[in-house]
Amino acid sequence: MLAILAPIIVFGLVIFVHELGHFIAAKLTGVYAPRFSIGFGPALLRRRRGETEYVLALLPLGGYVRMASRHDAEAAFIEGGNEETGALKPGDAGYDPEAMIPFGPKPVPEGRWFESKSLGARLFIMIAGVTMNMILALVALTYVAAVYGEPYIATRVVGAVHPPASAPQLSGIQAGDTLIAVNGRSVASWSDVADRILATDSGVVSLRTQRAQVQVPVGRAGQPTAEALLGAIDFYMAPVIGDVATGSPAIRAGMQPGDTVVSISGAPVSSSSALQERVSASPGTALPFQVRRRGRLVALSITPDSTTIKDPDNGASRVVGRIGIAFADATSRRPMSLGSSVRTGAEQTWRVATSIVNVVHGLITREVSVRTLGGPIAITRASMAAAKSGLETLLTLIALLSVNVAVLNLLPIPILDGGQILINVAEAAKGSPFTARTREYILRFGLVAILLIFIMTTFNDVVTGVKDAVARLFG
Repeated sequence: MLAILAPIIVFGLVIFVHELGHFIAAKLTGVYAPRFSIGFGPALLRRRRGETEYVLALLPLGGYVRMASRHDAEAAFIEGGNEETGALKPGDAGYDPEAMIPFGPKPVPEGRWFESKSLGARLFIMIAGVTMNMILALVALTYVAAVYGEPYIATRVVGAVHPPASAPQLSGIQAGDTLIAVNGRSVASWSDVADRILATDSGVVSLRTQRAQVQVPVGRAGQPTAEALLGAIDFYMAPVIGDVATGSPAIRAGMQPGDTVVSISGAPVSSSSALQERVSASPGTALPFQVRRRGRLVALSITPDSTTIKDPDNGASRVVGRIGIAFADATSRRPMSLGSSVRTGAEQTWRVATSIVNVVHGLITREVSVRTLGGPIAITRASMAAAKSGLETLLTLIALLSVNVAVLNLLPIPILDGGQILINVAEAAKGSPFTARTREYILRFGLVAILLIFIMTTFNDVVTGVKDAVARLFG
């Protein structure tokens, strides 16, 4: 039951909200919308209320709002037929002599066609789905913040320091130091440390530990940003594994959540930072791990994947090792006001959107491999895992997927919102709509692009599933 309901709830809600945005915008601008469908293909359920037929279709891979349009007959076969060819005739089930086409004989009024609206109104309709997805993410993340509280990291102990060339002063801080104050203000947690550092846009960040005090200029040419300075200092975390990524070297080697890494290549590992440093320095090299699992020591051999990253300090590319683990959660919770919850929800929504844009940019520049992309199977797995983990994780996944749908829908691919926006703007600049043949070619290109993306992500899912199965079988 969980396997069936979780993906339907997650993906269905995200698609429903997206299409609801288009539908509401169409209604507000007076465009005739005869069909609102969740899913494609044959209808499982259908009911007409007023001038719109509401449909639940067989293939839950998306949805659409059918709007009266003279120039998109090429796409109508996806959306159940256009107004004329799909019109009901007297004697057909559902025929209404008082209704407009396709439910009755009355023609669609001139002012209710999509093309009759101004460019601004058409763009409003097309951007409304994306907007609703962002609102859904904001609401979900705000609810999580308000109900579950603000996560914060209670420790003030430094786990590791990576002084960039632009901030040699950081060498005065060492792993094991305890931060006492930042910019002259005492800190009670690492969250306070982060807030104090990030609040310094330019000037000097003063860091005081139990041993010394260092001052690091930030924000000007040749100096690190506040974000780069914070990223150069890791807080202490025990080397306890919280999660192991599907298809990763760690899971193939048999590593499990809850394992505590004791040593790598015989050298003791005292913190998560030390573990990361050893793994990063050994791409493609087999490393003997010793982990403590339920009171006994277990030996593992893990070969880190080779991953190319950019040095945040100088932009140079370098190859590092990754084994696909996440450490046990080191955060605690404290209550938040409604205003703070809304602000946190908005910041997290923007952060997720920015990260997705960065991934898309990385795919274009080939800095991110297409093998990392997941498809419907990955969404199903994530939905099931989130449902098992609780409402907080499920809502966070819904927010993440909703922002993904919003951002990816803005890609300039025909049949996606971004492609349709581009077509409408191009037609407005041209002064006339494209010919039927041109629209057909554009549509075919869009369908092929979407189909290739679907096949590629599904292939990635299958390969990942096979690797996991083999790892469980022989790990």
